[in-house]
Parts: sequence; structure tokens; C-alpha cells
Amino acid sequence: MHVIGITGGVGAGKSEVLSYIREKYNCRIILADEVGHLVKMPGQSCYEQLVKLLGKEILLSDGNIDKKKMAEIIFQDTALLEQVNALIHPAVEQYILEEIKKEKERCVLDFFFVEAALLLESRLYEKMEAVWYIYAEEQVRRERLKAARGYSDEKIDSILASQKTEEEFKKHCDVVIYNNGMLEETKKQIDEKLGEYL
Repeated sequence: MHVIGITGGVGAGKSEVLSYIREKYNCRIILADEVGHLVKMPGQSCYEQLVKLLGKEILLSDGNIDKKKMAEIIFQDTALLEQVNALIHPAVEQYILEEIKKEKERCVLDFFFVEAALLLESRLYEKMEAVWYIYAEEQVRRERLKAARGYSDEKIDSILASQKTEEEFKKHCDVVIYNNGMLEETKKQIDEKLGEYL
């Protein structure tokens, strides 16, 4: 089983790439964002610690954490945000590493993909056999974010400013998949790369 990391800036079309891979290949795909929500659920590794750190007011009546309320609290306080990230990031990494281990033992998949915006900053980076950078030109990304998410230019500017540059991504990734809008072209690149493993 080949373990491949997928990363890239917002609006690069990572979901589109993964959707094609999911349909065509014998694989499992894990999204770090989804695991981030999972580890905050009651009974999961971060739940008690987060409630202890942020107080019971972050809970909904059913005992789940109110994501909106939690975001409001932590984004006003940098120190608190760092404490929360220090709980969640290692838990996400641990969960994903355990799932990779399980799938390796099961021995039924050809590929295991891990999609994470912050993959290059995490411990997971070292565990990947290869890391793919999904690339799209800035103009294409801006258009996608406006069309799909209704983002304003100001919001897009602030997101792009907070993310790694194209050069930084390329420096740390093994493969660049160009995804500027011609999906057939993108699929061809994916098939070529994954074909090398099979």
C-alpha cells in the first residue's frame, strides 16, 4: 500500500482531484479537517481537554461542542488558539497514523491518501511515501473561491496571504499536479503518476 500526501492552497481543486481518485482507484482517503472534527466529539481524545480548557459554555444541549461558539472564543485569543491547536493537531496526526497502520495490516488497498492543508508542517509529512502539491494559478483559485464559496476579494487576499507560497509548496513536494481547469488534463497526470506504482 502506497501512502501519499495531498496538499495545496485554498481553491486549488484538491476535492476535485480526490473525487476522481476515489472513483477510479482501490484506495482510502482521509481528510485531516474531518478528523479534526472527529477528535472533538464526545468520547474522543480531545473532547474532555477542550471542555476543561474552554469551559462548559462551548457545549450544545446534546453535549457536542458548538463549533461556532468555540471559534468565536479562540479566534479572539491567540494564546488560547495555540493551546487548542496543541491539543487537536497531535490528536489528528495520531488518529491518521493509526488508520494507516490498520490499513497496512489489512493489506487490501493499493493507496492511502492523506489530504491536509498543513501537511508540510505536521509529523505526518515524514510518514508519506510521496507528497503531491495540487497547483492552480492564483486567478483560477480566486474565480473558484468566488463562484463556489461566495468569498470577497478581501477575504481571498487574507487567506492567500496566510498560506504558503507556490515556491514553498514546490520545494517540499515530490509531485506537482497542475489543475488549472482542464479536468481531463488533470486526470491524465494523476493516472500517469499512480500508474508508476501499479
